[in-house]
Amino acid sequence: MQYSHLFGPVHSRRLGRSLGIDLVPVKTCSFDCVYCECGHTTLETIKRQEFFPLKEVLSEIQNYLCRSPELDFITFSGSGEPTLSTSIGEVIRFLKHSFPHYRVAVLTNGSLLWHPDVRCDLLLADVVLPTLSSVFESTFRKIQRPAPGISVAQVLEGLERFREEYIGEIWLEVFIIPGINTSQLEMDGLRAAIERIRPDRVQLNTLDRPGTEEWVRPASPEELERIRGVLGLSGVNAVEPVRYELSAGATMTGEWSDAVARVHDLIKRRPCTLDDISASTGLSRREILKILREIQITSVIEEKREERGIFFFCPE
Repeated sequence: MQYSHLFGPVHSRRLGRSLGIDLVPVKTCSFDCVYCECGHTTLETIKRQEFFPLKEVLSEIQNYLCRSPELDFITFSGSGEPTLSTSIGEVIRFLKHSFPHYRVAVLTNGSLLWHPDVRCDLLLADVVLPTLSSVFESTFRKIQRPAPGISVAQVLEGLERFREEYIGEIWLEVFIIPGINTSQLEMDGLRAAIERIRPDRVQLNTLDRPGTEEWVRPASPEELERIRGVLGLSGVNAVEPVRYELSAGATMTGEWSDAVARVHDLIKRRPCTLDDISASTGLSRREILKILREIQITSVIEEKREERGIFFFCPE
């Protein structure tokens, strides 16, 4: 079965082996973040709607999970902001009722948590991972480039209200862009906000794949460690890079055509190195190179060299 709304499992730096659920079209979001690995936002909106038929999504999930795959998380993420989908609450409820042994995570930019319906939709998730990179409106706008109608004050209000209502874990991401949100003033503001939000974890993140804007550079491990010290709070850690240690004999299940489709789906969603693809699929580098050549017969594949290696992606 070809899946339109599921992707992976991928090896996530934050969530381990994760099956992705994508409920919004590419690239529908309330932000147009300068660091986004999915590229520029093509539909910037804060209007919630059901983008795909709910029955279609649930059918794919049922088909995939009935085989009891080994997963660390089922994660709502992908092509944009998942809370823009009015279906997200129903899908989470379905997962917790039909497949309760799987942990459910939601990767969100936090822009809509001020909305009571959004907060209600996420209450059954095991982990919610919102982002907060600045408490100052000018910095917030430079990094997140929000849709009209969103302010950093709303984002902060939503995060604080969600903490009051939600009994699951909040892992707050702070995305670090050196020279933009790394001053003492920025750190003081973030520390005060974190103390109010009371997340279970604070994860310092930085650029790992090519971002939307060329000027965005990753923070070094030393910079992240300095920021962790400046924040001076417990539970703050840098996101570890992916470690590519495949188990002996790891192989991709299914036919060759399924492997081709899976790799194609990965590089359509975000730029990946050979190691990224290998960690996600279990395929060898040699097999992946063969697959990339096959994909090139019908699709354009572009390459971009970054600090972590050569990234392959299919432009929109």
